[in-house]
Amino acid sequence: MAGHSKFKNIQFRKGAQDKKRSKIFSKLSRDITLAAKHGLPDPSANARLRLAITNARAESMPKDNIDRAIKKAQGGETDNFEDIRYEGRGPGGVGVIVEVLTDNRNRAASTVRMLFSKNGGAMGESGSVAFMFDRLGEIVYPASVGSEDTVMEAAIEAGAQDVESDADGHTIYTAFEDLGAVIEALEVALGPAKSTSVTWKPKMTAPVTGDDVNTLMKLLDALDDDDDVQNVFTNVELSDEDMARLAG
Repeated sequence: MAGHSKFKNIQFRKGAQDKKRSKIFSKLSRDITLAAKHGLPDPSANARLRLAITNARAESMPKDNIDRAIKKAQGGETDNFEDIRYEGRGPGGVGVIVEVLTDNRNRAASTVRMLFSKNGGAMGESGSVAFMFDRLGEIVYPASVGSEDTVMEAAIEAGAQDVESDADGHTIYTAFEDLGAVIEALEVALGPAKSTSVTWKPKMTAPVTGDDVNTLMKLLDALDDDDDVQNVFTNVELSDEDMARLAG
């Protein structure tokens, strides 16, 4: 659409720049513990755990914290935690996917529904938004790892689906079920990734302008601030002016 910047998936996560590190570590620890609970405590034999540890290391999480998180799973301290996905619509009809890790399903559902309602959105039924996204593995490398052609060649050889490169770096997408194998193949060719994750990549975007932009940002920030929420994804498309305003 004319007047809009090339879309990039906006994934709202806790970041070291503007969130308390203790909260970052808390969420990463829970992800590690749950991964260890649902598989072997050895990351070499547990792709989900290996992914969680990689993300923790990307946030400079100390090794002792990682080890403690794994031991919690062995001690049965997370028996009541479960992964839940909520879907809804934000201002301007934007699709929003909320991934939650919680020990209280009723509390989590009530909170997410309330946050949607208070910030110009509405929570929907399961499947009401997910059809607009593809669930993919996402592997990020810094620009310094090589040229666009170098990374593209390595990604193709590794079995990835797509690569997006710009001045900030290279983002490689792969089928969800192939993520572990592609990460390993890319490590041989390019070295360790900057970050790896499972993402919801939009098949279509929803342009948002005017006052709806500010309301949407309030909704996404409110969701991200909730302790149970792990990740928030949306298919919003913003104009160059709005992108610049929010970045400033």
